[in-house]
Amino acid sequence: MPAPVQDLKSFVLPPNFRGRPAWFVQLWWIVQATLFRCSPQALYGWRRFLLRLFGAQVGRGVIIRPTVEITYPWKLTIGDYSWIGDHATLYTLGEIRIGHNACISQHCYLAAAFHDYRKPTFDMIGSWIVIESEVWLATRVFVAPGVTVGCGAVVGACSVVLKDMPPMTVCAGNPAKPLRARSTGTRAEDMDPQPERL
Repeated sequence: MPAPVQDLKSFVLPPNFRGRPAWFVQLWWIVQATLFRCSPQALYGWRRFLLRLFGAQVGRGVIIRPTVEITYPWKLTIGDYSWIGDHATLYTLGEIRIGHNACISQHCYLAAAFHDYRKPTFDMIGSWIVIESEVWLATRVFVAPGVTVGCGAVVGACSVVLKDMPPMTVCAGNPAKPLRARSTGTRAEDMDPQPERL
């Protein structure tokens, strides 16, 4: 028989890939499934405390919903007054950095790792994602590993972000592409007449 193109029984994680011992990872997953997930929605400070306890760098006034999923909090940085919406997934197998006043809407998926499909061992490779300050990711945006979304950018609903998005730009699509400059809304001629379509 020909050699398999994908031999999952041969898969192993790279050394120290998790960044913490296996018992610590399991402890976090238990805490996330109970104390974090079951906390009342209004207890944002409690969830910030739990994340910091497990090594996350979480700024002031950050709003994180109880249904958010975070794989390894010690690989997560969130700046002041940012929002992480319901059922968002921060797949922090690599580092994810979110700036100040950023909005990650419900059901967004930030995937900071990928498999090398060219190797039968299906190697896992951690990468990074940077969401700069004042970014808005609308609902169900997927962000691929190695991507930076520039300061003040807006990414439309259900977009797939496979490469860097420029700052102060409205982007959308699969794959996401820059569409136009983001207006500040300070002048009538700058106002987007239908911003809800994002």
